[in-house]
Amino acid sequence: MKILIAGGGTGGHIYPALAIADAVRELEPQSEILFVGAKGRMEMEKVPKAGYQIVGLTIAGIQRRFTWKNLLIPFQLGASLIQSFRILRTFKPDVAIGVGGYASGPALRVASWMGIPVVLQEQNSYAGMTNRLLARSAALICVAWPGMERYFPGANIVLTGNPLRAQFARPNSGTGCPTSTGNGI
Repeated sequence: MKILIAGGGTGGHIYPALAIADAVRELEPQSEILFVGAKGRMEMEKVPKAGYQIVGLTIAGIQRRFTWKNLLIPFQLGASLIQSFRILRTFKPDVAIGVGGYASGPALRVASWMGIPVVLQEQNSYAGMTNRLLARSAALICVAWPGMERYFPGANIVLTGNPLRAQFARPNSGTGCPTSTGNGI
């Protein structure tokens, strides 16, 4: 199985993505996993250190205040959509997983255009802008908190909790399952 995992920008996106990749590798050791992130961001260092390949897009986030950097966003978005198309055409994933952050936007949008199933993972109780924009094209939306229907189509939501890397996982009471609780604790 080939899996593309896109997103990043902060540890809140990167570490759940690594936990997902580690879980996939444990279940299917022969799987191929490729990360897509933003050039110059934290994921470009953390993902290779964890033993995974990553490709960087030229995308950057929208500044919340007015700045000249926002004028570059349309050009960066266009370039990132083209880069994403090339990455997806070459890698040919069976599924594309988005963990939030602006790098997941172009990669998952192109994946949906190409007919590749899209899965979103939302770690927060307040859904991020990128995941909200991608929700309509997602086959599945994994959330950590109840009540996320206010952001996403209810039929596609699955309450999974937050993915935890193995070194931080602890068994839930009574289940023995090494995952987090629904609230990420």
